[in-house]
Amino acid sequence: MKRSVFALFLAVALVLSLAACTGGNEGGDKGASGEKVVRIGVFEPSTGDSGPGGKQEMLGMQYANKETPTVEVGGETYKVELVYADNGSDSSKAPTAAAELVGKDVALVLGSYGSGVSMAGGPVFEENGLAAIGVTCTNPGVTAGNDYYFRICFLDPFQGTVLANFAQEKFSAKKAYLLGELGNDYDQGLLTFFEQAFDGEVVKDSFPKDTSDFSTYLNKAKAEGCDVIFCPVSIAYSTQIVKLAASMGLETPILGSDTLDSNVVLEAAANSSVKLYVSTFYQEGGSPEFDAGIKEWINSDATAKTNNNGNDTIAAVTAMGYDAYYTALEALKAAGSVKAADVKAALPNVTYTGVSGAIAFDETGDAIRDTAYIKTADTANNVWALEATQTVK
Repeated sequence: MKRSVFALFLAVALVLSLAACTGGNEGGDKGASGEKVVRIGVFEPSTGDSGPGGKQEMLGMQYANKETPTVEVGGETYKVELVYADNGSDSSKAPTAAAELVGKDVALVLGSYGSGVSMAGGPVFEENGLAAIGVTCTNPGVTAGNDYYFRICFLDPFQGTVLANFAQEKFSAKKAYLLGELGNDYDQGLLTFFEQAFDGEVVKDSFPKDTSDFSTYLNKAKAEGCDVIFCPVSIAYSTQIVKLAASMGLETPILGSDTLDSNVVLEAAANSSVKLYVSTFYQEGGSPEFDAGIKEWINSDATAKTNNNGNDTIAAVTAMGYDAYYTALEALKAAGSVKAADVKAALPNVTYTGVSGAIAFDETGDAIRDTAYIKTADTANNVWALEATQTVK
């Protein structure tokens, strides 16, 4: 009996050792009903300061998955399963969330909303040979030095320049007040890029994490006679800033980056005289078919509507999440395989034309993008209105 048990132990150990030797994520297997399944990791915040934005970015992926739940890979049909890991909007939690997706044997990853968490999780994906497609993480550091991170959005040097140019062209701004969170790579990077492109004087401040009173900062911007305020901060902070500006009757235009393109921020400005402008990736009306379809889905799904802040306004990050899903499907088709290594090898040459425009990657893995939309808050009707389409020559 002992000899039989020992033989069985050796057999099991041999199987496990052979499995370990194969290495790398296989990315797919068979589901409960016997169909082939390929898993796509979703590396996004559903909690923390960026939770509202992460949920809206995921809405685009979820709608696309509902619309197209299968993909043909190597002549076989695979059911596409989205696998989630919450990075908590926190760079210290991001590596654990990234490792969670690695452990779930996904073929590739989408996300994250938030450049800081993307940069923190990136090395985990790289070390495990897993490609990630950033959706709206705009800081250059996301792809710098990481061959496994790609992205479909424009970058912050471009975005900062676009907003600086807009400030000068729209408002003839000669003096700008710049405000961001202390130690936040996204905020601080954009402040630097704006300052470099702005042909005028800047007054710059940084507030500590978890600040809840911005009156000192807004009063300083007013006292200094600044022509515009640029605050590329999270949804949580920008909501507070916009509400305070409204209560103060502040007339100085507030410029924000893509993080402020949220109906949460829009509602903070409702029925006020706040002048709010944001740069972003998509404007409703860009794809009427997409707009109609996702609005119908949001209005028919209580959870989706809750995650979209209770209405059917389409956030640009939602459109980008939608395009990211289809870009991932193109990568799987091009690879002809659901193995992570094959998908990564195919990804640099993938192209896709989505609702947000044409998608292709440069040698760094960054998107080849040259256009941003500037939206303004129509505070009387509580909607975003297209102000301008901006590019940088």
